[in-house]
Amino acid sequence: MVENRPWLNILAHAVLIAGVLVVAFPVYIAFIASTHGPNDFMSGLIPLWPGSHMVANYSTILSTGISTSGAPPMKLMLWNSFVMAMMIAVGKIAISILSAFAIVYFRFPGRMIAFWMIFITLMLPVEVRIFPTFKVVADLGMLNSYAGLSIPLIASATATFLFRQVFMTIPTELMEAARIDGAGPMKFFRDILIPLSRTNMAALFVILFIYGWNQYLWPLLVTTDSSYQTVVTGIKRMADVADAEPQWNFVMTAVVLAMLPPVAVVIFMQRLFVKGLVETEK
Repeated sequence: MVENRPWLNILAHAVLIAGVLVVAFPVYIAFIASTHGPNDFMSGLIPLWPGSHMVANYSTILSTGISTSGAPPMKLMLWNSFVMAMMIAVGKIAISILSAFAIVYFRFPGRMIAFWMIFITLMLPVEVRIFPTFKVVADLGMLNSYAGLSIPLIASATATFLFRQVFMTIPTELMEAARIDGAGPMKFFRDILIPLSRTNMAALFVILFIYGWNQYLWPLLVTTDSSYQTVVTGIKRMADVADAEPQWNFVMTAVVLAMLPPVAVVIFMQRLFVKGLVETEK
């Protein structure tokens, strides 16, 4: 029997509201700071109410950028980050789902050794192998390119493991029925496995898109041309000016703009994202 205690409901809602306020207040401060002029921060205090420079700040940062930072216009950096995040997310899913398909449904010598070798790479993130990876990318002439930004980050042991677990829950009767109907391996993969894995692919896409969008160290190393600079590295460059005070109104404008695409992806794919995380039966 579930007891009805109104004070527990009030306490739970109060805790949730307090948590939302704690998380949302820095975002609110960033938005408020993006609506003020540069002189409003000379006192060291951030205003708590919107200013009158919102349109000017956003149009400036999108069209021309900040000349003192050396960063390109924000619209170019947003595009670079979007292309990089999309290539990483789609590439990771494509390679991982094919790898898991081969490991689960094909019998070949060293199958489990190959899987565990892929899984062990979880202990070797890009920060650990940064120098040899950079050397390979430089020797292949992929510096200052979308390929150099994305391809070294495409392999994913985590996604391969997750797709393997998903495929292992699919009844073998489906594979046998498809074989009786004359379906080959790729037709079985395309017509049965991919539709059954749609929600898992959506959940992984959201996670991997945000992972690619938030990359900082790798884009910083492989891009010396400002035309390939990403949002995260651009914001860092705006905040670290050498001979002048940072223009915090423009920095906060860039922060707000950089936050919008990941938020839009999460909102747009929220239903599939939640379903992919909690779905346990096919």
